[in-house]
Amino acid sequence: MAGFTLTSPCLLALALALHCRAVPIVSEPTTTVTSAPSVTASLVPVTNVISHGPYTGPSPTTTGALSTTVLAASIPAQPAEPYKLQYPADGQLHAPQPAPYTPAGGLGTNGTEPVYRVQSDFDYESIALGLYQEWIELDLFHYGLATYSVEEFEANGLTAEDRYLLQFMAEQEAGHATLLSNMLGASAPVQCTYDYPAMNLREYIDFSQKLTRWGESGVYGFLNHLDAREVGQLLLQSISTEARQQMIFRQFEGLFPMPVWFEVGIPQSWAWTLLAPYIASCPQNQTRLAWQNFPALRVLNQPNAARVNGSDVWNETRGDYANTLSTADLAPGDACVNATAVGENCSPGITRNRTNPLSYPGRQVFLQWDDPGQAVGPNNSYVTSTSAGPPQFAMWVSQLNVTYSPLLNVSGNTAYTIQPNTSTYEGDPAINGTMFLVITDRELSVTPFNLSQINPFVNALTIYQAG
Repeated sequence: MAGFTLTSPCLLALALALHCRAVPIVSEPTTTVTSAPSVTASLVPVTNVISHGPYTGPSPTTTGALSTTVLAASIPAQPAEPYKLQYPADGQLHAPQPAPYTPAGGLGTNGTEPVYRVQSDFDYESIALGLYQEWIELDLFHYGLATYSVEEFEANGLTAEDRYLLQFMAEQEAGHATLLSNMLGASAPVQCTYDYPAMNLREYIDFSQKLTRWGESGVYGFLNHLDAREVGQLLLQSISTEARQQMIFRQFEGLFPMPVWFEVGIPQSWAWTLLAPYIASCPQNQTRLAWQNFPALRVLNQPNAARVNGSDVWNETRGDYANTLSTADLAPGDACVNATAVGENCSPGITRNRTNPLSYPGRQVFLQWDDPGQAVGPNNSYVTSTSAGPPQFAMWVSQLNVTYSPLLNVSGNTAYTIQPNTSTYEGDPAINGTMFLVITDRELSVTPFNLSQINPFVNALTIYQAG
């Protein structure tokens, strides 16, 4: 019993009865083992962008999307591959197992060493687009912290802890940019300078939750089409973090954090269309992209999440591609941050629910779109284009659904349409959240996996703040 003395008769009796040589006692744990940190991969070089505003340099010497020989105007639709309809799907095993507890099938499961490198033009252009998005998010989050004062954050209900969360999200973007740069190699796109709308803090939060929506959805749209499945695996682990960022900005904005059952995926050209106008200039010899830039679509009565009655609006945006909300014409009594009633107040919070929805089935939605041929993007070196005929339909793209509604009273570059009443499944209104609104020249049947088939028939597109 060396080391301590038994002072309790009960403990002594217990020890004797069990013939124990020691009795456990409660003690404070101490750290007795130390470990040197492992070697850590370095981040890609990151600089703080200090210049923001429109491009004012010389005319670009190269314009338009990166291109080579184009084999056809569009990719024709084909029937399903027969083998995809043959597996019995009866819950039984139908082939020998390659190893214990391992059913036959799957891709990349044969034991070969993974190669985390792009394997095709499609892979490279998709990951490069994702990298452009990571770079602007890194800058945007730093921009918010540098532009708005502590007093402005606190007046909007955002504390020092919230500001640190924004800083941490910027740090996440440095990691994401490093990951994608490493998978692309030496020619990976680098940081640019950016041109954001003139915004107060509440408008900045709205812009950020819209920008992270198309960044997230833009990856979902191509992720399962990549030739390099190893690249897709790492990108999935990156974009899962970005999804959380988008939800956080919704919470900062006082919106319901996740009003949909499924998150929507969009084609790369849609994401590039929405992203490129906010890139002012890039360094010489910057890697260019092959994706299309569609004309801008503006929702003249875009729902305004800063209002108590956010659907009762007219021309309350910053006038940009994303239809970012504007608080310029908002009277104090109409601002939901000033409201105190549950269902009306939209101060930052874990969750908020609105008595007056931002949008609803049967709502008239008034639209205006640009002509093609506008210079956009880095150094004004990309040009908007469309191969579509006269616009005839509004295409509502959300969750798993594509729903069309006819354009009405079409006059020049304006029209209106009626917000459809459609659900993904019973109890899940399809048109909700931060989603995508597109005008097209036809009703083409497309699904989440082949949504890019509609691109040749798209006239213009934007973000719609349905909920």
